[in-house]
Amino acid sequence: MKAMVYRGPYKVRVEEKDIPAIEHPNDAIVRVTRAAICGSDLHLYHGMMPDTRVGTTFGHEFIGVVHEVGPSVESLKAGDRVMVPFNVYCGSCWFCSRGLYSNCHNVNPNATAIGGIYGYSHTCGGYDGGQAEFVRVPFADVGPSTIPDWLDDDDALLMTDALATGYFGAQLGEIAEGDTVVVFGAGPVGLFAARSSWLMGAGRVIVVDHLDYRLEKAREFAFAETLDFAEHDDVVVALKKATDHLGADVAIDAVGAEADGSLAQHITAAKLKLQGGSPVALNWAIDSVRKGGNVSVMGAYGPMFSAVKFGDAFNKGLTLRMNQCPVKRQWPRLLEHIRHGYLKPSEIITHRIPLDDIAEAYHLFSAKLDGCIKPVIIPNAA
Repeated sequence: MKAMVYRGPYKVRVEEKDIPAIEHPNDAIVRVTRAAICGSDLHLYHGMMPDTRVGTTFGHEFIGVVHEVGPSVESLKAGDRVMVPFNVYCGSCWFCSRGLYSNCHNVNPNATAIGGIYGYSHTCGGYDGGQAEFVRVPFADVGPSTIPDWLDDDDALLMTDALATGYFGAQLGEIAEGDTVVVFGAGPVGLFAARSSWLMGAGRVIVVDHLDYRLEKAREFAFAETLDFAEHDDVVVALKKATDHLGADVAIDAVGAEADGSLAQHITAAKLKLQGGSPVALNWAIDSVRKGGNVSVMGAYGPMFSAVKFGDAFNKGLTLRMNQCPVKRQWPRLLEHIRHGYLKPSEIITHRIPLDDIAEAYHLFSAKLDGCIKPVIIPNAA
């Protein structure tokens, strides 16, 4: 089969790999029909995440058709159209039984914090991802779900991470009716977090970014006010002025490890790898939210030290909540929102690119060319 293969920072290509085999009775092999490149894939592409090994296939957002199932699989059969959450999880451990699928205790021998994630380095279990023609899906009776007949493939694809994560980010903010919400980052997760904030009762939503085409999408898709941080000497002061000098009620960091806005932070994090990520957006969130407010962190960071303003958060009495999204927990409500017309996730897709052109797709997305917000990869599996 054809698969995207990592060859080092900024180096990916398509190679021939063996079609994955059933390794456990509860495995399924899925023929991928849609995959996506996520903003957090760029952290791998740029060499930001530890233990990203040469030969790995990325891709934690994918849907497909079941090609083969192991002898213990009961809920799926060959030919089923399925969406697969980015979490690999067992469904039965202490954490899974409490809905913390992203913290499963049985799927990742390399960490005590995170569970398993498809295509996201060996710090997340070392599972190959879905930017390929076929992918092995462990615990097939637990993770994947059949896609309802009425749900479009592109909308189903975005439920496997970006939409679910953005929605989860708004949930973690514990938005109360009428709250002012500031979202840092107008990428896919930020756009979905902003749009979801309205569904949770927000009275005002402000999206912060510095790219015109992403800010325009925030206004068009998320119905949000926008603030270009490049136009202000101090984005925190600008946000305070915009919120009666009190600050927002809720701030959502949807940027993570490669936030722009501070040259020193960018160099120590992205270039010298001295931090687990540039915490610019997170520090802006801490400083711009009101005292007693809530900060939700959806942007991905590495496990290393990051220079976060924890003292400010403590002295302001903030509540900080964060995690990798337990995707499947969000699906029932998201399906209802989509079915009733409150959301059309595929509206953020800007590019559809063949798997053969995966290197160009990563460059396009990484360099923010051609107004690229969400690229979808189309494999050509037989």
